[in-house]
Amino acid sequence: MTRTRYTPRHRAARPVRAGGRRVVVWSGASLALAGVGVLAWAGWQYVGSSWVSERRHTAIVDDLATAWQGGEDRVGAAGSAASAVVRIPRFGEDYAVPLLAGSSEEVLAAGIGHLEGTAGPGQRGNFVVAAHRVTHGEPFAELPALEPGDEVVVETAHHRFTYVLDTGGDELTVRFSDGWVTDPRPVSPDGRVEPPAGVGERLITLTTCAELFHTDDRLVAFGHLRSVESTV
Repeated sequence: MTRTRYTPRHRAARPVRAGGRRVVVWSGASLALAGVGVLAWAGWQYVGSSWVSERRHTAIVDDLATAWQGGEDRVGAAGSAASAVVRIPRFGEDYAVPLLAGSSEEVLAAGIGHLEGTAGPGQRGNFVVAAHRVTHGEPFAELPALEPGDEVVVETAHHRFTYVLDTGGDELTVRFSDGWVTDPRPVSPDGRVEPPAGVGERLITLTTCAELFHTDDRLVAFGHLRSVESTV
């Protein structure tokens, strides 16, 4: 008896449905749009936010000048109060950034923040300020370039306080949780970092992110008050 081999018939290829093609096309388009969105967001963060903040800095500095002429010592800004202008000669003759009370994101988007609980400009203790290194005007973008002996000038309605740095901008990196940095007289737990002898009790501390992108480390520069001038 002869057996008949079973040979499966070749099935005709199914045509690709138009709906399937549309899904593929729309999925690809969605991914492309998502990529564009990410790039746009990054561009805004690193370029757009600085463009807006730089103009905001200028506007607040101008408002302060007007207020001082009218006998006021501060203006409202960013949900806080701006009371001084910070100038750092090494950063250029046109460097002028407003100083605002606090360190919230809104404050740091509008200028340099004066940390709560620390001494004010010219006062005895540690005058601690913080600012962005990237985005929002980048006030401390060039902090690593600062050297011992560089000046930080803080102008208020009635005085000009000139601080001089004792450490360079890239000499010391700390964790954001290192609270000793904001102490009235900042001394590290191991005793290796402390104000030089003879600089007095009126100090300044500048702090910003240690890296250009997100990090829990901070760059810190220390200095002391060298002179006070009356501006009225």
